[in-house]
Amino acid sequence: MANFSKSNVPQFSVDVYQNEYLPEGGREVNAIVTVTATGGGTIGSAVTAPHLYSPGEGPSAAVVLMVDCSGSMDYPPTKMRNARDATAAAIDALRDGVRFAVVGGTHLAREVYPGDGTLAVADAATREQARQALRKLSAGGGTAIGTWLRLADRLLASADVAIRHGILLTDGRNEHESPQDLKAALDACAGRFTCDARGVGTDWEVKEVTAVASALLGTADIVADPAGLAADFTQMMETAMGKEVADVSLRLWTPVGTTVRFVKQVAPTVEELTGRRIEAGPRAGDYPLGSWGDESRDYHVCVEVPPANIGQEMLAARLSLVIPQPDSSVQNLGAQGLVRAVWTDDMASSTSINPQVAHYTGQAELAQVIQQGLDLRKEGDIDGATAKLGRAVQLASASGNADTAKLLAKVVDVVDAATGTVRLKAKVEEADEMTLETRSTKTVRVKK
Repeated sequence: MANFSKSNVPQFSVDVYQNEYLPEGGREVNAIVTVTATGGGTIGSAVTAPHLYSPGEGPSAAVVLMVDCSGSMDYPPTKMRNARDATAAAIDALRDGVRFAVVGGTHLAREVYPGDGTLAVADAATREQARQALRKLSAGGGTAIGTWLRLADRLLASADVAIRHGILLTDGRNEHESPQDLKAALDACAGRFTCDARGVGTDWEVKEVTAVASALLGTADIVADPAGLAADFTQMMETAMGKEVADVSLRLWTPVGTTVRFVKQVAPTVEELTGRRIEAGPRAGDYPLGSWGDESRDYHVCVEVPPANIGQEMLAARLSLVIPQPDSSVQNLGAQGLVRAVWTDDMASSTSINPQVAHYTGQAELAQVIQQGLDLRKEGDIDGATAKLGRAVQLASASGNADTAKLLAKVVDVVDAATGTVRLKAKVEEADEMTLETRSTKTVRVKK
């Protein structure tokens, strides 16, 4: 394993976009915060990522692959074969030195490789051993996703590494444990590792798969055709191998009298972070942002400030990026942004909405109305579903979210995108509806 220097670590920057002007008595301050990490290496390359905490001290990452082995994976039989091949492809994408394990998931969780309660260290020999072990995977049993996650957590916790990541594949509903059991497992694993979740076929529950990705700050998607699993797993693993800094948090400090209304990620996906705040001293709180490679993400911060008179101004919030340490201290990543409030009687200034704020407010609404529309459609409320999905078409069109617009067009007939006039399609392919629901939170950035 190579020795690393701090110069390998990505450099973080924070940019704040807002209209700082408020009318007399105005209290709500909105800002879009762009966090960017650059210069740490190339995602998907064979470059060895640095161990942020102790450069040169062993492997920097650990990954556990959780493969659904329930009985339904045999229908059709090609599904299990595709899952084995996809897992093998992901293992091939591991960097040398990364620790890894494979878990077979049914109503129980079983270590498939290496099988001794530890993690293997990736090299040519262990990759081949893992491929041999995968050939013995067979389908049979139920589905208890929380059990798989808890085993992955135990395995990942055994490694002294910076990056801990899981990849989870399921083809069915979580029928062999209660929703409360899954929620408890997610709560227990949150902040301990990140996890990408995938549903293969169309017999799984979208809200279960997206809940895993949301709680564990990963991605969720559908692979409707099992033949597409290998390419998707390879891409997921390459992205995971590009992560170089773990456990980044957005620290938000606000002055006396200021209330945080919400903090949410708005690009590349919508993710609510408000309830994940961890108190960090007087008037400060940390919001977890997960693991980072070379990438950029956008966040919407909304605070309520005390009312003030014309001509007054104040610092409404100060943002910084930190990595909490085991001893309760933090490592500051050296990036900071300020959110300001200035009270004015200039009507044009105080009523102008910042383009980034307006755009992402629409994107968050887009994700919400798609979910609401699909839920109403399942409940048989045709009028309600038509209204919500029509609004979704209107928002997707206005914001230039072409990918979501295409997915919507498979569920509704678009009469007029600009006004949101649509008709529900009489017959919708289940895969199309599930794809729209799974990808509803994906956003586009502001058009230049």
